[in-house]
Amino acid sequence: MYLSKSKYCGLWQCPKLAWLAKNKPELAQIDGSAMERFETGNRVGDLAMGLFGDFVEVTAYNGEKLDLSAMIRATKVEMEKGTPIICEASFSYNGLYCAVDILKKEPNGWAIYEVKSSVAHDGDKDDKAVYIADISYQKYVLEHCGIPVTGTYLICLNGEYVLDGELDLQKLFVIHDVAGQLATQEGLIEANIAILERLLLLEEEPEIDIHENCVKPYQCSFWNHCTAHLPNPSVFDLYRMQYRKKLELYRKGIVTFDALLESGCIKNETQNRQILHHLFPQEDEIDRTGIQAFLDSLTFPLYFLDFETMQMAIPEYQGTRPYAQIPFQYSLHYLEAPEGELHHREFLGVSGDDPRRQIAQRLCQDIPANVCVLAYNKGFECTRLKELAELYPDLAPHLLAIRDNMKDLLTPFQSGCYYTKPMGGSFSIKSVLPALFPDDPALDYHNLEGIHNGGEAMAIFPKIKDMPPEEQAITRRNLLKYCELDTFAMVKVWQKLMEVAQN
Repeated sequence: MYLSKSKYCGLWQCPKLAWLAKNKPELAQIDGSAMERFETGNRVGDLAMGLFGDFVEVTAYNGEKLDLSAMIRATKVEMEKGTPIICEASFSYNGLYCAVDILKKEPNGWAIYEVKSSVAHDGDKDDKAVYIADISYQKYVLEHCGIPVTGTYLICLNGEYVLDGELDLQKLFVIHDVAGQLATQEGLIEANIAILERLLLLEEEPEIDIHENCVKPYQCSFWNHCTAHLPNPSVFDLYRMQYRKKLELYRKGIVTFDALLESGCIKNETQNRQILHHLFPQEDEIDRTGIQAFLDSLTFPLYFLDFETMQMAIPEYQGTRPYAQIPFQYSLHYLEAPEGELHHREFLGVSGDDPRRQIAQRLCQDIPANVCVLAYNKGFECTRLKELAELYPDLAPHLLAIRDNMKDLLTPFQSGCYYTKPMGGSFSIKSVLPALFPDDPALDYHNLEGIHNGGEAMAIFPKIKDMPPEEQAITRRNLLKYCELDTFAMVKVWQKLMEVAQN
């Protein structure tokens, strides 16, 4: 039996998850954002290796797979040599395997340092429990290999660190001594290992129902498999209800929309609207007075704005923090008059260069200071404009004027002025657009090439600089087409509001 720390942590989250990962991995649904988090973790881990100075990394491959035996042998050699810092130090005991991110030699033994790409906040006393389970497992394996463990530490990114000059690893990372948090987990390890060994030998999938850990500490990649028995829609599809509350209703047998309605437990107006529109044939809910009031608040010329941003775990631009939202692109449609010609402008930065000054300047060129600007869920765009204004005081009056004249196209939908069944209770543009224009291929994000959502745009932009020229050109074109559709979609939604208000 081969048990890695990832399998152990899978068990810690859910025994069924551990079994499925071993026996039916093809059922997992891993989206692009999960893959990006994995890549980010690797980048952060690689950088953290230099935190204590010179190091030896023992990672070895046999083809495309890790050569665990070679890594274990190399670790032993380096420890016998007295190498002070060994990265990916590997150990095996009785079928248990682990690789320690950073193993640091101390006077009376060795210290374990586990590196995570999450952000640690000042005064954080509640490190994620799964990290503690992970470190506890490593300590258990090492001690049973005869290695004296003299310290256990968790390394996270410092969310307060601001890049100023050269990257400072000592300030970028925060080191938590977690020895005091290990006691409870250490007492469970042998029992958990025994459970895991029996579990992985089962021929049939364990019968474990939906529970709290389906979404924590991470959204389970087998969610769709484990919820295949649910009706569609179910209580888990209700708009903006906490998972804990959904689970509570599920356990009471209140699962279908019929049961939710009959129980009378749903007091939220938006959720009730979602239920009623699904269960009964109803006309679209249209509050023409409310819609017209919103439309009357808009003035011409009218601008439609959408940003795309990236979040880099390791700050590359001066004055930025880990995971800061960096705007690198915008699309802008505008009309001089209600029946006027639709114009379009756009900006896309150069991958690898700091785009903020350029994007701020172009915004000031493309958007007059006191015109009406529409965004969808404007809080995001307003925050980015505020950040750019703080960064560039010479442009601040113009940028803040754009922000202060911004209206939110989300408002008539979120306030209940317009609702139709296909929205499914959601008011995001990705739900509203196909609900209002179900048969328009020009408004279907699935028909775009390469980039279909903001997550994909965020992930691909920093990578363009490393692509061959032809691939760079294709990717930039795809980014421009995606962002252009975002604002064109807003124009179409606004036009639809104009149409229904007049009927």
